[in-house]
Amino acid sequence: MPDESERYLSAEEESTLLQIARDSLVAWVVEQRRLDDLSGYALTGRLTEKHGAFVTLRNRGELRGCIGYTANREPLAEAVRDNAINAATRDFRFSSVTPAEVEDITIEISALAPGDTPETPFRRVNDVSDIQIGRDGLYIERPPAPGGLLLPQVAVEQGWDVPQFLSAVCRKAGYPDQSWESPDTRLHRFSAQVFHEPRA
Repeated sequence: MPDESERYLSAEEESTLLQIARDSLVAWVVEQRRLDDLSGYALTGRLTEKHGAFVTLRNRGELRGCIGYTANREPLAEAVRDNAINAATRDFRFSSVTPAEVEDITIEISALAPGDTPETPFRRVNDVSDIQIGRDGLYIERPPAPGGLLLPQVAVEQGWDVPQFLSAVCRKAGYPDQSWESPDTRLHRFSAQVFHEPRA
């Protein structure tokens, strides 16, 4: 049975989420306030469903921050709002985005599609031949150690094949490259609808 399409949002819904992310970024970084009230936006049923989402910020094409929620615990619109702020201020790899940078920032949203259960976007990988570059992101975990996640677009951007993608997600988690083969490691795939503001 084919996966549910990762394209579950309309172009108008994408535009609404990008506007929420942009307004949240400006409100937090420039105006030092949180965009609490989303009632003024065109919130459809899909945008109020509980989905995970990642927000990626780029400054003139260079990665400037990326943070998201994997669990389907809050409405998609709120997940996008929160992670626009988180990507700007809480990605430990970068300093916080400054007001002077905001106009040079381009926003990308990865709205996670449904997974095996209502609570998660993840689908357990039992055979790596099920992994499709461009469709799937990967999440690997070996409890109690922290896991590692790579979004679907990363493999495309890096030109990776499936073995390279598997090695990369192992490294992201801090595991040896072939850890995905270990019986005590759990490997999951997930899909997302990925869209972004126009890029210069």
